[in-house]
Amino acid sequence: MTRTQKHSLRARTAVAASAAAVAATVWGVTTLLPTGEDHHAPRHENASDHGSAPADGKPGGPGGAPSTAVPDGIAHASEAGGNAVDITIDDGPDPRWTPQVLDVLAKYDVKAVFCMIGPQARAHPDLVRKVVAAGHRLCDHTMDHDTTMAGKSVAYQEAQILDAKRLIEEAAGGGAKVEYYRAPGGAFTPDSRRIAAAAGMRPLGWNVDTKDFGRPGTAAIVANVKREIGNGPTVLFHDGGGDRRQTVAALDQVLAWLGEQGRPTGFPVRTAP
Repeated sequence: MTRTQKHSLRARTAVAASAAAVAATVWGVTTLLPTGEDHHAPRHENASDHGSAPADGKPGGPGGAPSTAVPDGIAHASEAGGNAVDITIDDGPDPRWTPQVLDVLAKYDVKAVFCMIGPQARAHPDLVRKVVAAGHRLCDHTMDHDTTMAGKSVAYQEAQILDAKRLIEEAAGGGAKVEYYRAPGGAFTPDSRRIAAAAGMRPLGWNVDTKDFGRPGTAAIVANVKREIGNGPTVLFHDGGGDRRQTVAALDQVLAWLGEQGRPTGFPVRTAP
């Protein structure tokens, strides 16, 4: 072998080794990157229930491309990132309390998800439109808030979910869409999640139960938030179901506290990463 041939062989060997090193580095970085999944799960739900795979068994859309379809897994993360808090408001709209909740949210420039009961939305379309106009999102909380719904037929669950969605969107007008579904009492079923996702609504649980529905006192509601905020981003409040003056006062204090803590607020995730 001539000196020129030996030099050429050494050069080719060096290039091959360099390429192998680069490939190994890329593989190592890829395997160490986090998946972006938030593993905090509401304690009242099945934490292992993260939704079902597409029919072809492959992630994403056709050809493995990222999917924009709404998953049927319960949302456990915020669109605004890992340090964000999602405020959710249930059981309205209510002509007395919803405007007061909207005023507190506007005071801190915070957007929330309003989980509405279908007949309540039909009775108060002006409030539904105010919620949408203020930049908040809509959530389907069924027709009757039947906490025993999980044990009833699929046809019953479907009517409770889809009829409420229709009433809320009709009340909102202007092409507004209901973007989430929250089961009464958090009692999701595989069927109810599938029905909601097929209709474009992400199942939405909660991580922090303020216990405001039982009216334990403003201080107790605030303390519940501070104690449970490490569970995950989504906080449950109510603007319907009775006297909500404690909720209004507690929401004001909680939003002030979150600001002091430097915690941003956002909306729950809707689609897969």
